[in-house]
Amino acid sequence: MAQDNTAPEKDEMEGLDDFVAAEQLDALRAERDDMRDRFMRALADAENARKRGERDRREAEQFGGSKLARDMLPVYDNLKRALDAANEETRAQAGALIEGLELTLRELTNVLKKHGVAEINPEIGEVFDPQQHQAMFEAPLPGTKAGQIIQVLGVGFMLHDRLLRPAQVGVSSNTQG
Repeated sequence: MAQDNTAPEKDEMEGLDDFVAAEQLDALRAERDDMRDRFMRALADAENARKRGERDRREAEQFGGSKLARDMLPVYDNLKRALDAANEETRAQAGALIEGLELTLRELTNVLKKHGVAEINPEIGEVFDPQQHQAMFEAPLPGTKAGQIIQVLGVGFMLHDRLLRPAQVGVSSNTQG
């Protein structure tokens, strides 16, 4: 009869072993699922970091020189003013100097263009755009509509799609047109 007692104990032990094995299997599956989830999140984080790094690199490439470009704009303005101030008499007396100024301004303009800096040079009669223009004054001018540019005081500049400096303009405040 002793053998009869051991047989049920043996069955119970096997059942207990199966139960423990099932619990361990469930625990391993949960751990596997957790690890898979963490792995997928780490992959997504790595991809996001790669994309963010690429975007930051592109922006640094495009806009890294914006401070230098902004600092060069007064040089452009001064060369332009010097050339605008030269009348026929000055050109006759100092032709080589004026030509040198023109060449320097042209070279500066070409270098700025090469690096993505473009002039904003509005025309009289265009509609004022606060995204690109800065209104320096408003005045009622006969024959114009409110919001039209009536005078251009200074050109503006864009660096790719970012505003470096708005064009300075006078705007009509006419209520009749």
